[in-house]
Amino acid sequence: MTQRLARLLEIMAALRTPGTGCPWDLEQSFSSIAPYTIEEAYEVADAIERGDLDDLRDELGDLLLQVVFHARMAEERHAFTFADVTEAITDKLIRRHPHVFKEADAMSAGAVATQWTNIKAHEQQERAQRRAAAGSPYEKTPSLLGGVPLALPALTRAVKLQERAGKVGFDWANARLVLDKIREETQEVEQELRKASTGASLRSPAPALNEEIGDLLFAIANLARHVGADPEQALRGANAKFERRFKFIEQRLEQEGKTLEQSSLDEMEALWLEAKLKEKQPK
Repeated sequence: MTQRLARLLEIMAALRTPGTGCPWDLEQSFSSIAPYTIEEAYEVADAIERGDLDDLRDELGDLLLQVVFHARMAEERHAFTFADVTEAITDKLIRRHPHVFKEADAMSAGAVATQWTNIKAHEQQERAQRRAAAGSPYEKTPSLLGGVPLALPALTRAVKLQERAGKVGFDWANARLVLDKIREETQEVEQELRKASTGASLRSPAPALNEEIGDLLFAIANLARHVGADPEQALRGANAKFERRFKFIEQRLEQEGKTLEQSSLDEMEALWLEAKLKEKQPK
């Protein structure tokens, strides 16, 4: 294992060696690679959802490459190395699991989760103080919401922001109250839609309409959080369902010798309902 990891680090170093390395790899920076890092994480999640362990193995390798790539660029700047990365996560795991690696009484899963949250909050506070001392522009005004990465998917970040605020009581008491908020936000979207006088304005929504739709999505993410659902996962499931049913429409029309363009909305809607009924039939 150690030899294989060392070989991977050697390959990354070779790719980043000026003069003999890969021109594309040499051109990259932290910011240019970041989108690939996010993409690889999504591909790991996709393999898990599909239950494809062969793909999961490959995608985890691709994700590991991203870590190695970032670590190599940092090493070139004399900032840190891959060894520093592994040491940091090792120390963090030990620090966050005192019930495992230190003398402590047995704990329930709930107590472990609470302990993890408290230790993480302390770490985040120390990190904010360190950034402020270093003159980071993002920590001039310390906030409970600080440290939630901007690069997270918007729905996921919304839930994390809501969770942070909820810890100090700034939250809805139950899911039904959130549902009332969603109805309120829907009405505000409807009001903005009434103001739109032409179809063109809807294709390029006014800032106010865009803002109200954002508020509605934020409220929906909050509802998902209150009922224990992951809004990103829920939306991925809805995307997959839409894709599956739309493909059914395409296949049925092809059997009839027709294209989508040659079909009416009523025809497509009828096939959509047929696909929906087939999915609900017991297998």
